[in-house]
Amino acid sequence: MPYRELACGLLIPFAGTTLGSACVFFMKREMDRTLQRALQGFAAGVMVAASVWSLLLPAMEQAAGMGKLAFLPAALGFWAGILFLLFLDRAIPHLHLGSEQAEGPKKEWQKTTMLVLAVTLHNIPEGMAVGVVYAGFLAGNAGITALGALSLALGIAIQNFPEGAIISMPLTAEGVSKRRAFWYGALSGAVEPLGALLTILFARLVVPALPYLLSFAAGAMVYVVVEELIPEMSEGEHSNVGTVLFALGITLMMALDTALG
Repeated sequence: MPYRELACGLLIPFAGTTLGSACVFFMKREMDRTLQRALQGFAAGVMVAASVWSLLLPAMEQAAGMGKLAFLPAALGFWAGILFLLFLDRAIPHLHLGSEQAEGPKKEWQKTTMLVLAVTLHNIPEGMAVGVVYAGFLAGNAGITALGALSLALGIAIQNFPEGAIISMPLTAEGVSKRRAFWYGALSGAVEPLGALLTILFARLVVPALPYLLSFAAGAMVYVVVEELIPEMSEGEHSNVGTVLFALGITLMMALDTALG
């Protein structure tokens, strides 16, 4: 794969976050709660589908030689990803949207700083997911194609678009200028290409660990969905919009994986 194509694949998710953050220049000061629920539900659906089709299933396929124990690398990697995000959740001060109580160590930091850290924490597993899939392709793994890796990058970019808007727009309600809110939103996604690149470099050195790394990224993504996105899309007055968009996100990612995989 030419390095230019690889670079594009790694930057596509970051581009999604940046474009979403730019919505702060064109939309009203505060995001409608129903729209926010819809976007969070959609992002959750894409992440769950990507975790299964693009990460866990390829991990088990690569371990098929283990027979009935082929699930073991996927299970171990999955739990390692869950525990890693649980550790970061406890170790990094951050504040979720709609919450007044910060999580992690007690720090006298600005609210905007902790909001951005929450989204940055969220983006770490997404960057790892893209990186490990591209690492599998570069290693010559027959189960991972260039189009399959591209479909994951596109899927994450699509769900990053609403995420960029979700982080940048509420910042303006906190008194942050639109320009600064845009940069905060865009920079929160910068961890993705960096994490993807580091994952590729590590995975290419330890190719036999790919099944574990694929499922590690899946576990980290599922943690974010269950711990953050689903509760946030369901809080407040009852609404089914998040659930419907969750299903739409799964359907879109399933279609992308089938069409491009």
